[in-house]
Amino acid sequence: MNLQAIRAIYAHEMVRFFRTLMQSFLSPVLSTSLYFVVFGAAIGSRIDQIENVSYGAFIVPGLIMLSVMTQSVSNASFGIYFPKFIGTVYELLSAPVSFLEIVIGYVGAAATKSLFIGVVILVTAHFFVDLDIQHPVAMLAFLVLTCLSFSLFGFIIGIWAGNFEQLQIIPLLIITPLVFLGGSFYSISMLPPVWQTITLFNPVVYLISGFRWSFFGTADVPIFASLLAISAFTALCLAIIWWIFRTGYKIRS
Repeated sequence: MNLQAIRAIYAHEMVRFFRTLMQSFLSPVLSTSLYFVVFGAAIGSRIDQIENVSYGAFIVPGLIMLSVMTQSVSNASFGIYFPKFIGTVYELLSAPVSFLEIVIGYVGAAATKSLFIGVVILVTAHFFVDLDIQHPVAMLAFLVLTCLSFSLFGFIIGIWAGNFEQLQIIPLLIITPLVFLGGSFYSISMLPPVWQTITLFNPVVYLISGFRWSFFGTADVPIFASLLAISAFTALCLAIIWWIFRTGYKIRS
């Protein structure tokens, strides 16, 4: 394992993040505050509790997941796309660095950025609602796994994308709608039976449900199903990345 190469890639990506630290810090704080004003105050005044949890507290896990998923995909996809765009990716491919070391460097940096944003949102939420995290270790595990898995997914998108427009298509048209339809701001038990069944085909439901369970001890789906879903998604992304580097798809062409 070439630790020096991993450190160089990771440090390069983190330096880019710290150049815009204030924007990276202020953006989640402001967006979280706005969500609490709109959803917590306006809608929360009409919905008192969901599953014995105040509505303001109930939306916190979904809000964190929404930001973490979108930021993970965005950071990782841009991180690998930019070297492709300017041509420096060939320096990586010709260097004595394995695909695993490249992935660890880029994905690790993207996951770190997303984890930072998730923690910032969690801290900001404490100023608006009282949060009691029943399973803190499980909460941290779900948060880290989500950051890693969606950073891997973003890495794949960054390799696949042929231009900056394609870089934004999947986050805007697929991930954000799936998160909103995955029970971010409501419990799927509130839906009609037919829509509950349809919603179970949304993979994001399992991530949000498991993450919410770590906070309040209640979940829309069994916790085992949530762990299985995120593990399977991570394994699938790793397999696709291995195939990409093995075949040179969208890299060497």
